Amino acid sequence: MESLPIPKSLLTLLLLGILAASPMAQNCGCAPDLCCSQYGYCGRGNDYCGTGCKQGPCFSKSPSAGGVSVATVVSPEFFNGIINQARADCVGKRFYTRQAFLTALDSFPDFGKLGSDVESKREIAAFFAHATHETEHFCFTEEEKKTDRNINYGKAGNALKLELLKNPEIVATDPVVSFKASLWYWMNAVRPVIGQGFGATIKAINGRLECGVGGEAQQRVQRRIQFYTAYCKTFGVDPGPNLSC
Repeated sequence: MESLPIPKSLLTLLLLGILAASPMAQNCGCAPDLCCSQYGYCGRGNDYCGTGCKQGPCFSKSPSAGGVSVATVVSPEFFNGIINQARADCVGKRFYTRQAFLTALDSFPDFGKLGSDVESKREIAAFFAHATHETEHFCFTEEEKKTDRNINYGKAGNALKLELLKNPEIVATDPVVSFKASLWYWMNAVRPVIGQGFGATIKAINGRLECGVGGEAQQRVQRRIQFYTAYCKTFGVDPGPNLSC
């Protein structure tokens, strides 16, 4: 499928643009309780386990999972507590909203619903830790340092039912699409490793540039960890082991 080098929404940069699609996800060596979709990604729900299921239980509905309400955990106070730390002149302050996140979440009902409430809250904390780091508290909507990294918009567009190949800039102009793109990549390429600890999510997202690298890269890793542990504390859960990659 065609790949396009374009300026990217930073939320999309977080989960689509930092790396080409994760080999772990694309190879589809799914855990026993996950399905391999027709596009080669692991996950739950009808998009993964329905028509075109290549591996896994191939159930038509998601199995029961953690009982947390993501909307309750990601409260207005929590979301605003992040974005209020952005500079007053940030474009993102007029772009990202909690409601846009919740609307996007309707397409990913399994997000934040793992085996237990603790695991579920850790997943939410991890997602927002990376988002906070990459967007500087939801300040930026596009990458400041443009790169020539290619994004495969074909698979994302098929999953999200959007014409991203024809209109890729929508990820930086529509906040719901921006969150949807980020959640899509999270569920397919990051979530499969989250049980290994927060460090594994760093590796899945930006391991090539940050893991096992010293200096400024290590500072970025520590910053991600600080956000994650702070959000876990806010949610009243222990952050778990293996925080660094």
